[in-house]
Parts: sequence; structure tokens; C-alpha cells
Amino acid sequence: MPQALRQRLALDFTVGRSVLRATQQAPDGTVKLLLEEADGSRIECVLLRERGHFTTCLSTQAGCAVGCAFCATGRMGPGRNLTAGEIIDQVLTVRERLGPAESSPSLTHVVFMGMGEPLLNYGPVLTAVRLLHQEMGLSLRHITLSTVGIVPKIRQLAREKLPLTLAISLHSADDALRQQLIPTIARRWSLPELLQAAQEYAEATGRRVTFEYVLLEGVNDRPEQAVQLGQLLRGVHCHVNLIPFNPVPGVPFRRPDRKRVQVFRRRLQEQGLRVTQRFQRGADIAAACGQLRTEKE
Repeated sequence: MPQALRQRLALDFTVGRSVLRATQQAPDGTVKLLLEEADGSRIECVLLRERGHFTTCLSTQAGCAVGCAFCATGRMGPGRNLTAGEIIDQVLTVRERLGPAESSPSLTHVVFMGMGEPLLNYGPVLTAVRLLHQEMGLSLRHITLSTVGIVPKIRQLAREKLPLTLAISLHSADDALRQQLIPTIARRWSLPELLQAAQEYAEATGRRVTFEYVLLEGVNDRPEQAVQLGQLLRGVHCHVNLIPFNPVPGVPFRRPDRKRVQVFRRRLQEQGLRVTQRFQRGADIAAACGQLRTEKE
């Protein structure tokens, strides 16, 4: 290659991989990997063993500026955006962990639910999504992108017309309570604005939207709050994924008992909503939903 091109490539591009600093495996088979990037930033990704396949949970930022009250990553504070290459590198590392006999086609599902807010890193995340599909052969329908509700970016994603599963962190049907739980975002966009954007996404893509709801004992898990949630989501092409709170050190919330979760779920179903419940996976190694956090040694 000409010297001028070599110099330009050296200035604008890098070739390399992250360093795997630590691996933890939970009794349920969940694996958490700690990766260090070239600049010293650290991130975590997770490998989940499902029935008949594997799912990997990817991070999109080294930290998070959103600051959800119940999330360990939010307690880290803002961190830089990951590049598309750093996002894809997580998948490559997970595949290497599995080995050639297991990694393909068994690693079939990807969820952008790790550290960071994906829609605040929109360009690299969408590049990574397309690479996962076009270069690594994953179905777009097996890719889930989770967001706390960045309304303009949800509308922009709808215009892409990619058949991704969009998961929106809701956690309350009351604007005032949601603003306490997700202050940075919920104070900027109201629930009616968020619901309108979600409906637009469903109509543009033909895909049902998932609303994630972390259940916090005595905060948002009462039967009347389930009724309020059902009324809010009436007519929206969606389903609700209930996530009983996973413990985070220093966070003043508790996980509701099984009976409270069952009552809440039943109230939603009585209003015609389709409801699923996320099983607790990897909590023993702080790899469950809301528990990812890295610290320098």
C-alpha cells in the first residue's frame, strides 16, 4: 500500500482485541467476562445458557450517565461510548469461550442490555447490529435492544425499519414515580410521549414492543399499580416483562416475594396483557439484570 495510505490508516484506525481480565461462572451456567480495552476502560458482558441455544448480553458504554436508582452500572457514573468494534469484540470473546463446537450456530441471540444506554451510542450500536447480521449471520429478530426511553432515538430507530426487538425500561405507570427511578430521562420525556414513540416503532417494524418492569417491594409492586400499568398500555402492541429486583450493594430497594410478584402478574393478565417474567440468572456472580459494574483493581 502507498505510504500515504499507510499513514492515514495508522492515524484513523486500529487493529486489536480487548484483554480478558476475569471470568466468573455461576451455578446456573451463566458466565460473566470482564474485558479491558486499549485505553484501560473496563466493561462486562454475559453469556447465558438457554434451552437449545446461547444468548450473550452486550455492553455499549463503559459506565452509564442515566443513573437509574436501582442499577449498579448507573452508580458508576458516565463513561465513554464503545466503538462498534469493541461491541463486536465482546461477541468474539464469548464465542471463543464457547469453543468452535458450540459457538455456531448455538450462539444465536444477542441482547443489548449490559452496561450503558444503547440509544445514547446510536451510531456504533447500529453499525454493530448490522455487522452481527451481515457478517456473523445472526437474525435481526434474535437481537434485542434495550433502552430507558430516549424518545427521539426510538423514532429514529423506527425509521430504520429493522425487525429488532425493542425493550423499553418502564418501571412505573406514574410519571412522578418514574422520575424518581429514572430521573435523567423520565424528567425529559413523559410517559405519553414515550408510549407514542413505542407505538410508532411497533407500527413501523411490525414488531411487538417489550416493556421491562423491575419490581421493587413496596415501591411499584402493588396490585393497584398493576391496574394502572394495564390502563396505560391498553391498545399498545406490546408485552410486559417483569423483573423482580436483583440486589445491588448500597441501593435501598428489596426484591418482592413470590406471592407479590404473582399477584402483580395476575392483575396485568386480567387486563388482557401478555406477561412474561425474567428468571434470575447469574445473581451469584453479580451478572443479573442491573448488577453489572466494574472497578479498577
